[in-house]
Amino acid sequence: MTDQAHTSMESHPDILEMRERHVRAERAATTQQGQALETLALLTGLYLAASPWIAGFNGLTTLAVNNLITGIAYALMLSGIGHAYERTHARAWAAALLGVWTIISPWVVAGNVDTTRTVVNNVIVGVIALLLALAASAAANKTDSSRRGRPTRMER
Repeated sequence: MTDQAHTSMESHPDILEMRERHVRAERAATTQQGQALETLALLTGLYLAASPWIAGFNGLTTLAVNNLITGIAYALMLSGIGHAYERTHARAWAAALLGVWTIISPWVVAGNVDTTRTVVNNVIVGVIALLLALAASAAANKTDSSRRGRPTRMER
């Protein structure tokens, strides 16, 4: 008979790696910077969604619907950064693209919607959305790069 060491699932390398990712996600989500970034991104997305009614250009239905959909997508994309930590970098870049789209949308969507009110609103909100998305991407890179130098549990 051979001696086989019975190991529990608690010491399996995949379980240990999953726990480590969860700890990193919790750490990123509980920092003041992470919480502030998530809150500002959520508020930016909600404002973008409601901006046609707040800024008074809801009569321009193509841009109003565009801002509503883009704002909801942005808010969902950058809220819950800690819960989907592995995908934060990709989600942040997608949110950055939504910020760029918000900036150029008054000139791109169908109809004559490039009024002063719509341009000022979308450019300001788009720049804020872009900066927040880039900050989220940088935060994800910072946490990942600080971890790269340390060996994983499997390499130890």
